[in-house]
Amino acid sequence: MTIAALAGCLRATPQQAITRLALAIAMIALVDGCSKPPPPPAAKPPTEVTTIVVTPRDTPVSMEFVAQTQSSQQVNIHARVSGFLDKRAYTEGDYVKPGQVLFRMDQKPFQVQLDGAQAALAQQQAAMETARANLARVKPLAALNALSQKDLDDASGRYDASSAAVEQAKANVDTARLNLSYTTISSPLEGLAGAAVQQDGTYINIQSSLLTTVSAMSPMWVNFSVSENELQSFRTDVSKGLLKPPPNHDFVVDIIQADGSLFAHQGRITFAAPEYNVTTGTFLLRVSVVNPEGALKPNQFVRVRLNGAIRPNAILVPQRAVLKGAIGHFVIVVDKENKAQIRSVEVGPWQGEDWFITQGLAAGDIVVVDGMMRLSPGAPVKIVDAAAKAPAAEPKPAPADSNGEAKK
Repeated sequence: MTIAALAGCLRATPQQAITRLALAIAMIALVDGCSKPPPPPAAKPPTEVTTIVVTPRDTPVSMEFVAQTQSSQQVNIHARVSGFLDKRAYTEGDYVKPGQVLFRMDQKPFQVQLDGAQAALAQQQAAMETARANLARVKPLAALNALSQKDLDDASGRYDASSAAVEQAKANVDTARLNLSYTTISSPLEGLAGAAVQQDGTYINIQSSLLTTVSAMSPMWVNFSVSENELQSFRTDVSKGLLKPPPNHDFVVDIIQADGSLFAHQGRITFAAPEYNVTTGTFLLRVSVVNPEGALKPNQFVRVRLNGAIRPNAILVPQRAVLKGAIGHFVIVVDKENKAQIRSVEVGPWQGEDWFITQGLAAGDIVVVDGMMRLSPGAPVKIVDAAAKAPAAEPKPAPADSNGEAKK
C-alpha cells in the first residue's frame, strides 16, 4: 500500500477506512496474479487406433460377370406333312423322353395313300412276272432262229421296263409309309416341352408347321461376355506376374442365382467365340454345367464367378483403410516413432471387403484401419487391439418366469 493511500485511510472514518483497506488489498492481489506466467498446456494424449501389419501372401482371386442361361439343345417340333391335327398327346411344360409322342395327326388319308401305293406295287410286280416269263420263252426260240432278234429285244425291253416300274412302285410305297409315320410326332430328345402352338383340329401346312419346342435342361449353357478392356487387363496382369491363371485356363465356375445363392453344381468354360462382337465390343464365353434337377431354366439372368486364379505375394488391406484425396489414394501408416504418416498407394481390384495394393506398401508396414479420421501427419498414436476398442456388450436381462419376475 502506498503512503498516500495509508494517509487517506487514517483521515477517513473507521468504516471508510476498512472499505478502502480491503479494496487496496484486492488490487495488490490482482496485480500480483497478472504478473505470474500462465501454466503450460497439458500434453495431448496419443490417438488410439487399430492397425494391421502388411503381410504379402498368395491370394486366390475370382472374377464375376453377368450371364444368361441357354438350353444346350433346343429343338423346334415341326409337322412334316400337311393335314389335320388330331390330338396333342403331352402336357405342356412337362418333361418328355426321347421317342415320347407329342402330337398325332389324322392318319386316314395317309393310310389310304399307302394302300394305293401297295396295290400299284402288286400290279407292277405282276406285270414284271409276265414279262419275265415271256422273256424266258423267247430266248430259246430266238436261239433256234424260230423268232427274230427283234422279238428277243422287245421281250427284254418289256422285262426291264416292268422291273423299273416295280422299283418305282416300291419307292412310292416307302414314301406313303414314311408320310404315315410322320403323322405321329415324337420328341427327339429328353427335355422340357413348351406350349403347343397349334390346337387340336387345326389344319397344318408348311406355313403353320411349327407345333412346339423341346429344350434340353442338362447340361445347361451359361453365356457371358468379357469386354476388350477387361481381357487386355487380364493379359497384362498375367504378363507382369501379378496374376497366375489356373493350368490350361481351366477355371472352376460358380453359378450365382438371382437371390444370391450358389447353384448346387459347378461348371467349366467349354467354348470361346473366335471373334469379338463388333456391336458390343465384347468376347463371348460359354460355361457348361449339369442341371439334373432342372433348377436352371433357359434365358435366366445369373452371375458367374470364375475361380482358380492366384495373385502371388499380394498385399491386401481393408477397404475402409484406403482414403482418397487430392494426391490420389493413400493410407495412414505408423512409423518407428509411433507417429502417423501419409503414404500414397496404387490400388488394384477389390477382393471381398479388402483392396489389393499394387504399389506403395511393403511387408512389415503398419497400416491404420480405424481411427485415421482423427489423425494428422506426425500425430502420435497408440495402437490398441480392435476387440479392446469395441464397446462392452450390455448384460442381457434374466428371463422372466410366468409371474413376470426375474428368475434367480
